Amino acid sequence: MYLEKTNYRIALDKGWEDLKLKDPANIADVMQVTYLSNRQQFIVPFFNEKFITDCSKRTIYNAADGLVPGIGARMLILHYLTFFESRKEPVHKWVSLKEIPGGGMLFYPAFYKDSIRGLIKAFGHHSALLLECAKQIGGQPASFGTASAVFQVFPKIPLCVIIWEGDEEFRPTPLFYLIRLSNISYTLRVLSASAAILPTN
Repeated sequence: MYLEKTNYRIALDKGWEDLKLKDPANIADVMQVTYLSNRQQFIVPFFNEKFITDCSKRTIYNAADGLVPGIGARMLILHYLTFFESRKEPVHKWVSLKEIPGGGMLFYPAFYKDSIRGLIKAFGHHSALLLECAKQIGGQPASFGTASAVFQVFPKIPLCVIIWEGDEEFRPTPLFYLIRLSNISYTLRVLSASAAILPTN
């Protein structure tokens, strides 16, 4: 556990260093976020909230209440800002992590451990709860599986969570789908930073 936390800290520090090398005005334009040059701050929509990314102080906090999100969420925000590559809008096609070329299958085991197992435990036999929890972070009902919801994780990254509820014969199955970006390698980099965040209790 200590090693895992240390690795997260190293990755977070690298994210700040990478961000320092980018043109903030270009990031704001391409990734559809706001940059306040007089404060050296980005305002980044993340799920249904806005987070301040302060480049000078290297802090990320909720604009509404000042609370600092977990390290996984901070890594996601930094990766969203630093790995931008394209001005093109997403191609509207749902794809799963496994379908992303260039490494999707490589990250799937960690993704399963960090996200899917929790979803199975929370919603596998109670799929209606997914929609109740989804409302808390801006999720909208979708028409897939037993229950599903679409989240606007970032301005250019929507995510769909689908639950097929289990029974005596079949185990419950949750799936994550996301809109394919024109540059798919960007999506892979963002996803590899951390699992998506859902309230499960």
